[in-house]
Order: sequence, then structure tokens, then C-alpha cells
Amino acid sequence: MHAGPALAFLCLAWGTYRGLAIPRVSECGLSCSQGFACKSGTNRDIFNSFCRPLPTSMSSAVLDTLTLSTAMKCTPDDGCSLVLRVRASVTLHERLRGLEACSTSLHTQETQCQSVRMPRASRRLQVGQQLQVHFSCFKVSVAQHLYVTLRTVPHFCGVQLDRQYHVEDCAEKDVGRNLPDCFGGKLSYRVDERRKAVLAQVPEPSGSSDYYVRLCLRRFTCEDAGAPVRVTANSASRTVSLPYSQALPCLCLEGWPASPDAVRIQMCPFEADTEVLWDAIHYHPGSQALSWEPACPVSGRVSLCWRPGPGASCQELQHSSRPAQGRVLYPLVDTQPQLCLKFSTNLGFQVRCPFQQRCFPAWKMAVQPAPQHGLLRAAFFSPSPAHFQVRLCHGGKSQLPACQQALPASPLSPASGDPTADPAVAFLDLPREEVCAPGICIQGVRTDVHFSIPQQLCDLQCSVHLP
Repeated sequence: MHAGPALAFLCLAWGTYRGLAIPRVSECGLSCSQGFACKSGTNRDIFNSFCRPLPTSMSSAVLDTLTLSTAMKCTPDDGCSLVLRVRASVTLHERLRGLEACSTSLHTQETQCQSVRMPRASRRLQVGQQLQVHFSCFKVSVAQHLYVTLRTVPHFCGVQLDRQYHVEDCAEKDVGRNLPDCFGGKLSYRVDERRKAVLAQVPEPSGSSDYYVRLCLRRFTCEDAGAPVRVTANSASRTVSLPYSQALPCLCLEGWPASPDAVRIQMCPFEADTEVLWDAIHYHPGSQALSWEPACPVSGRVSLCWRPGPGASCQELQHSSRPAQGRVLYPLVDTQPQLCLKFSTNLGFQVRCPFQQRCFPAWKMAVQPAPQHGLLRAAFFSPSPAHFQVRLCHGGKSQLPACQQALPASPLSPASGDPTADPAVAFLDLPREEVCAPGICIQGVRTDVHFSIPQQLCDLQCSVHLP
């Protein structure tokens, strides 16, 4: 059955509800791009769970976008309920017969699927064009955590879009004011920082129903961070103390009535306290590895960067960008104060420089007179054995300049004599007239680690400082 003109798009009743946070829908119906006939279905094709090889003529990026949003449907008889709107775009291909969208509740594992079929004649006429599809409304509950997938029909291997989605909870004013699930009293809390406990105020019971509260870590699902506490309907006290070990942005208070398929309400007291995530950096002296492992899920990128000077922007090191998914590890990292970690994530942009503390030893470079006349010596001082290279560069102090070919520095045995002296571990002698020319920088680089940054000495003014 073709979607009729009256159902061509979800009808949004913006006139009455223009200022509300959740848009209203009066009806739900499948719609496709103007001029393209689609057929809808609500039964899941179990065989579409198995993928078949991707045709050589089809790109793995044939699914372009998948966007999700919540809407509210209200009727005089049934009141208001929440629905999920799924919008997708796909590049048409002659082997593509349709699309299938599925929504799975991560609490109950209940799955809803809707599909759209595209007639063969339309597919052949519009191959290569982009098709926009608005799926029918998926029924959802307050504070529900969903996993939504979009696949082709037939399902081709490697062609799938996935999204996680959190439905608004009762703390959202429009939801709390209109959804029956939010009328039975509200779960509230306060934080006792001295005792490191969340004090949950359980709502008054509706009927004879008991109530559960717990702390959980919101990751793919909300994982237990303590045993659930059951408050009986005839309990004298409605306050429960839930201890926590660390304040994390994904540490949430969850409450629900002790009844089948009850709506779970989640509130995260420390949602804005994200600093602890960026400070989860560890250096392992034995392996010289630098790692970062946030306690809460974060999406984005992490990279190493270096700051040439105070207040300068942090310049990313090549080949250091990593996805912020779980633990990020950088092997063989040099402990230089200017070496930093840069986070570009869904929680913002942050830079942390773990080696600025004095307890981390760092090498340094100095220019000294060489024993041989007409030469200057680039000497390297390091608290541990290391290898270095030297380059002469044309440029400035604020960025990496254009440099000549690198020359290895020679190891230097500890000098005899003053036992308190800080002996060099390597050196390289350079022609004085080249080093002392205007605009010249001496650049030293450590070569026995994977991640290090250069040190530069520029415009030496040899006649003043180096007799």
C-alpha cells in the first residue's frame, strides 16, 4: 500500500506548541522523497539479519545519514505518549530493494523494526540519486535507552549505521508535565560530599507498589555501581543513602517501581564534573608508555601535541591521533614538559600536559665552544641513556622550521674531574659560521623513542655568549 499524500510527512502541530521542547505529531506515517513511491511494512524479516557480499558496483557508504529525535503524540482519549522519529538517507542502487530500521531497548531487549520497499521501476530510473526516508513512529518510553540500526534490504555485509539514543526523562519539563509515567511522584536526591553518598528521596507509592533505587555507571547499558535498594510501600522512611567511591559524570541515580516493564528514571548528579576524565592519564616509567583510560564513555579523538612556548597553541604530532574508545596507549613516549595530550571529544576540547611536574626528568640541549677552533658543540644532557640527532634549520621559534638533513650525535663518555658536574651524553660539532648566521636554529631530536618533540636554540649571537 502506497503512503498517501495525507501521510507524506509526519504532521507537526507547531502552531499550538511552538515554544515547547518536544515537538508534537498528530499522525505517524512513512514518507519518502517527493516523487518517489515507497511501500511500508512493520514485520521484521529475520533473514535480513544475515548479510550477503557487497556488490562491486555498490559503495559501502551507500547509507548516508541516520538521525533520531523524540516527538510527543497526544490524543483526548489516551493522553500523551512518546515516539521516536527515524530519518535516513540512502544513495539508490539497482540491487537495493529497500531499508530496514530497528530499535532495541537496552533494558528489556525488546526490538521493533520497520521497513520500506522501493519498486524496481523506481530504483532503475533513479540509480545514484539520494533518497530521504522518514520511518513511522517507534513507540518509546520515558528515559529509555535505545540502540537503533539501519540496514539495507537485502542486508549487504559492512553496510549498516548504528546509533545509541536516550529518550528524555521526567526531568525534562515538557515530558514531566505531560507523560503519565511522571505523575506518580518524582525521584529526587542530594549529594553528601563529606560522606560520599547520594541521598535519594523516593516518591510516595502509587497503590501498593514498592520502589527500587540504585547507583549505576551509564555506559552501553547502566551497569551496577552498587546493589539496588528496595523501599517497600509501607516503609517509614523514603530516604535511601547510596555510597559512591568516585564522582563521575556517568555515575547516575536510577529509580523504578517494582512492577513489570516499569519506566526507569535516571538522574546523573555529577554530569558536569568532567575534569576527572581528562586527568585519567598514567605514565609507566619501565615501558615509557603513556596511557589514558576514562572511567566513562567518551567519543572523539585523542592525540599527542606540543606547545612551542607559553600560551602557544598545541601542535599535533604526526601519526598520534587515536579514537577515544576505551584505553588509549602511546608506547615509548619522551617525558618532556611541552609534550601534551589533546582531547577533541563530545564533551569539549581539552589539553593536559602530564610532564610539567618536576618529578619527570627531561633532557636538554646546550651550545658550547668545541675543543677544535672554528666549531661549536651541540651537547645533550639526559638523566638516562638516549640517542639524538641535530639539524640546522631556517625559521623561527614558534613553529617547526625548514631544516637540513639530520646528523646523529656521538655518544660522549662521562668527563673525569668534577664529580658534581652534569655530564653530556652525546654531542655534535658544527661549523661556527653556519650556526651563528641570522635566522638559524639548532634543532635537537631524540630518536630512541616513538613520540618526542624537538628542542631548538635560535639566533645564538655567538660573539656575545660564546667566546
